[in-house]
Amino acid sequence: MRADSGIGRAAAQESPLRKAGLWYNRSVRHHGETMKLTTYTDFGLRALMFLALLPPGQRSNVADISTYYDISRNHMVKVVGQLASLGYVRAIRGKNGGIELARAPQEVNVGKVIRELENNLDGIDCSAPYCKLIHVCRLQRALKAGMEAFLTAMEDYTLADLVENREELITVLKLGE
Repeated sequence: MRADSGIGRAAAQESPLRKAGLWYNRSVRHHGETMKLTTYTDFGLRALMFLALLPPGQRSNVADISTYYDISRNHMVKVVGQLASLGYVRAIRGKNGGIELARAPQEVNVGKVIRELENNLDGIDCSAPYCKLIHVCRLQRALKAGMEAFLTAMEDYTLADLVENREELITVLKLGE
């Protein structure tokens, strides 16, 4: 939020997008407001990026991904489980098991991943709590249009695009150490 926007911290906390769960620390700025994906989707994209950085044939595990990003292992287990059920990650059991990408990075569309991981792409829920404006308000339609524009833009990117700066990412994550 810009300092000159005239909107105080309390007003920002009451935003309909925040109530809808679309707020976390990865954001896209648009006209002074911030549209944010859920932490769940963020973790999913991070996991895919991590796996895309591994040398061909190398597998990892949820504990390693969680450690590298310093995030909750329990949360990452759920995210990786859904990525596996969606066909983005392959989980191999046994002594030499682990997780790996199930598709080549250039075949993983970022916009599609976001659509599949996000549980609320409507922007707001006008019924919880019930809004008196529900029958005449155009906010929900505007937010849906904005979200669709965002997702359409994200469909221009693949996982390969996100890890194009491979050496920098490997250095920052300290992979291979």
